[in-house]
Amino acid sequence: MTLTWKLVVDSADAPALAEFWAAALGYEVEDPTALIDTLLADGRLPAAAVLDRDGRKLFRGYSAVRHPEDPYDPVSGIGKGRRILFQHVPEPKQGKNRLHVDIHSDGELAAVVERLEKLGATRVEEQDQGPAGHWWVMRDPEGNEFCVA
Repeated sequence: MTLTWKLVVDSADAPALAEFWAAALGYEVEDPTALIDTLLADGRLPAAAVLDRDGRKLFRGYSAVRHPEDPYDPVSGIGKGRRILFQHVPEPKQGKNRLHVDIHSDGELAAVVERLEKLGATRVEEQDQGPAGHWWVMRDPEGNEFCVA
């Protein structure tokens, strides 16, 4: 049996980190506005649980991105394919990630690294392993490590 999954990333500012990763990957920020409007109208969600951001309603403390070509539920806006959910946690990031994203650049490594820096990422360390590969270790705006190859 094949299972579906999503990657969940702890964050200090879920909407901002989702916007960074959407721009970095060419993904779309999910828009759960229709679902939230229904839940608010039915009295099943308190207004305090909602955040307005750039014309979208989000569940406070959560924001997600999805691949633009993957299917999604038009009512909830939730993706049914490649998806990353960012959730607010009160504690700061500590230590090295145990899991990270690798971004593949199709041969334009320098251009992709520069574009990601303009979005708010920082370079950590260049790795050139000859035939085994050449990549940059980077950090997103909240310090989560990822690689660009």
